[in-house]
Amino acid sequence: MHASQGRSAGLGLALASAFAFGGSGVAAKPLIEAGLDPLHVVWLRVAGAALVMLPVAWRHRDLLRRRPALLAGFGLLAVAGVQACYFAAISRIPVGVALLIEYLAPALVLGWVRFVQRRPVTRAAALGVVLAVGGLACVVEVWSGLSFDAVGLLLALGAACCQVGYFVLSDQGGDGSQPADPLGVIAYGLLFGTIVLTVVARPWGMDWSVLAGGADMGGTMAPAWLLLGWVVLIATVLAYVTGVISVRRLSPQVAGVVACLEAVIATVLAWVLLKEHLSAPQILGGAVVLLGAFIAQSSAPKAPSGPVAGSEQVVPEGELSAGRTTT
Repeated sequence: MHASQGRSAGLGLALASAFAFGGSGVAAKPLIEAGLDPLHVVWLRVAGAALVMLPVAWRHRDLLRRRPALLAGFGLLAVAGVQACYFAAISRIPVGVALLIEYLAPALVLGWVRFVQRRPVTRAAALGVVLAVGGLACVVEVWSGLSFDAVGLLLALGAACCQVGYFVLSDQGGDGSQPADPLGVIAYGLLFGTIVLTVVARPWGMDWSVLAGGADMGGTMAPAWLLLGWVVLIATVLAYVTGVISVRRLSPQVAGVVACLEAVIATVLAWVLLKEHLSAPQILGGAVVLLGAFIAQSSAPKAPSGPVAGSEQVVPEGELSAGRTTT
């Protein structure tokens, strides 16, 4: 696959992942309002997705021997860590504040690339992050719920760090002479995540009868099991699959900026499906996030002497055939 074609495909997958992840809230919120505990919804989401991916896990069972640390790290950080830290954070600070801090992840990814991997980052990628974070502040209307709970802020920052782990580990899974199949990584990540979340959520106390009833979705009653199916199949399985593959075709920092669209998509879907109000600053903020994502993904700096984060580079033909087109 040509580098530019691979990048375009990666961008399409990143957008699909953002849409899939962004649609989780509009399906999960009615379930929570119907009587399910938020942590129980998270457990159902991850455990259901792990069950769907069991055949894939069996097919790639050799990964347990070859890449056990990668699988455990993905499950702990990219699956369980993000969810647990975020829900713990919103129990102490406003949702908008927690969401904004969590989506500082693209900026933290740039820091990882610059100071840990010691690679330069493009100005376009940095500008894209600044615009995306500023736009997100408007989307979540952070000024309407400022609250400084130290523990809550640390938990939200923990969610951001776990999201960094998602992007970095997704990229590292494609390294080496025998890259880890992304579907196998996701399958085992969901299994490890289920184990961790089972301890945290304690699903044996769940009110299972809620799933047999209906849930109010913007004035329309929808079957609870149908909403759960959406959360499991679209907002989790499809979202993780497209997200991990997109990171390998783009780069962690570019995919991270595009992922900021998730918050915008979630806000718009809540406006359309749940009849939640969308203000002028939120609309403006969404446009700024889109601009930031566009600038970051379309960056094409002058050819450097070494690899540059957020830019395309020439790679061996064999590596292109494996689906990796950029760093």
